[in-house]
Amino acid sequence: MEELEKLKKELKDLNAEYAKIKEIPAEKRGAFGRELNAKKMALLDKIMKAEEAQYDMTVEPLDVTAPCAPNEKLPELYSVEQGSRHPLMVELDRVTSIYQMMGFDVMESRQLDDEYHMFDSLNFAKEHPARDGYDTFRTEEGYIPPAHTSTMQNRVLKAYKKKLDETGLISVVVPGRVYRNEDVDATHEHTFYQCEGVYVSESCTMGQMLGILREFFEKYYEQKLNIRTQPGYFPFTEPSLEFMIEKPKSLGGKKGDFLEMLGCGMIHPNVLKMAGIDPEKYHGFAWGGGIDRLVMLRYGLKDVRHFESGNLNFLRNFK
Repeated sequence: MEELEKLKKELKDLNAEYAKIKEIPAEKRGAFGRELNAKKMALLDKIMKAEEAQYDMTVEPLDVTAPCAPNEKLPELYSVEQGSRHPLMVELDRVTSIYQMMGFDVMESRQLDDEYHMFDSLNFAKEHPARDGYDTFRTEEGYIPPAHTSTMQNRVLKAYKKKLDETGLISVVVPGRVYRNEDVDATHEHTFYQCEGVYVSESCTMGQMLGILREFFEKYYEQKLNIRTQPGYFPFTEPSLEFMIEKPKSLGGKKGDFLEMLGCGMIHPNVLKMAGIDPEKYHGFAWGGGIDRLVMLRYGLKDVRHFESGNLNFLRNFK
């Protein structure tokens, strides 16, 4: 302490020396000022070291999430709340596990994609209106947050082409997050999840596709279901269908009530060609449907906006 006080007094005396600069001849002021500055910097350094010596400057790690200080007893009235998995993640795992039990591989989708995989590889015509950005977000660099998991079809086909040549089969599902330029309301959201399915073999048929989808929904809702289809349009499948199931009893469904669940169809020959697969030898089918809607139906939810809201009161219902 005495040493520190002595240094501070020296600094005070040194600062008083600056008042003498105006009395120094002009040609010597520069040298005088530089000498004073050097002494002051050296003195300040000594003061700082002396101050550090007085205190323990070691900082112990602090866990800001801890309910109390280390070695302290947890307050009796303090309850530590257990977190929970997001319902979308729970159901996404359930969806993929059903497909895996049916022999499908799983490939994860992407968060950002390009023009080729979003449109060109999926047989979208150059003048297709979806290319103008109305249904799709775009970054300033020209990248596209995928509007559907179908952007992965080309990658799946190329990645599994060797397996196709060896075993004569591709069977893959692709879960992923997708983005749309939507007006958000209770039934529409700009960010949601889909699951894509891709199946290719030498002899696959639309009947086989409908059988796989029916099996999936019966496993998911744990009951026998009637199905129905109606014509649809997607540039990357031909023919294309909209797939519906009879509304399950668990959702309050009655005989004759049908729900549209996804789009599907036979993979267009041009899509197979873009992946280097001979459409004369191989055939395929694909489908894609939303996960959010499955969760809404399963839990009787009325507003899709809950999923992206971060509302803890909502998430606590799924512990």
